[in-house]
Amino acid sequence: MLTEKEHLELKVLSLMAGEPKPVGSGAVSQTLVAKGYSFSESTIGRLFASLDRNGYTSRQGFQGRLITVQGQQRLAYLQFMEERSRYGLRFLNTLDSKEKKNMIEILVARRAVERELARLAALHATKAQIRLLESICHEHHKSSVGKKVSAEQDVKIHRLIAHCAGNAVLASALDLIIQNSQLSPVFEYIRNQVHSRVAEEHAKIYQAVAERSPEAADRAMVAHLESLIVNVEKYWDLAQD
Repeated sequence: MLTEKEHLELKVLSLMAGEPKPVGSGAVSQTLVAKGYSFSESTIGRLFASLDRNGYTSRQGFQGRLITVQGQQRLAYLQFMEERSRYGLRFLNTLDSKEKKNMIEILVARRAVERELARLAALHATKAQIRLLESICHEHHKSSVGKKVSAEQDVKIHRLIAHCAGNAVLASALDLIIQNSQLSPVFEYIRNQVHSRVAEEHAKIYQAVAERSPEAADRAMVAHLESLIVNVEKYWDLAQD
């Protein structure tokens, strides 16, 4: 996300990029005020001094300044970062939605990411990681018998599988979805309402990883997440009755 100073840089450099002649701080300040922003001429002057030092603008005597090649590159970078931030916020807002459609879309996205993570885990997990996964799945099973399954246990298993996979990009994608989504407790509630057998599904994933079978791990993870999609559908049907 851009800082306040970077936002101002973006606005000023954007204005300069569209001007063939040198512009001064007064003209830039007036243009920004006309667009609804409130920046004084002195603030713009201080920014210009910083832009000059970094080589993004070039002073043209008393006429004002022109944007340089480095300034054009800086502008392109800031525009890219702003666009990425915008899409990122849109993505995070989607993750925080508790509507049925968005919940299912999140699970579909997880299915695409986690089936590959499960496959890679079967190929790359160390013996120590497999023992740890076995231990966590065993605790999960005991909790399910006592009807004390928590969202934290579920997240722990999925994160460990992602870690076992050894692919930082895919693991980060999953972590972003899980960390920024507030839906884990919601999924936990839904599973309890429809009597889902999530511990058994996790055990099948573990077994496939332990047996070093990427195909079986893929199938087990897909079956697990598709089961959760069915649970969400079933819960909404029950809620409508």
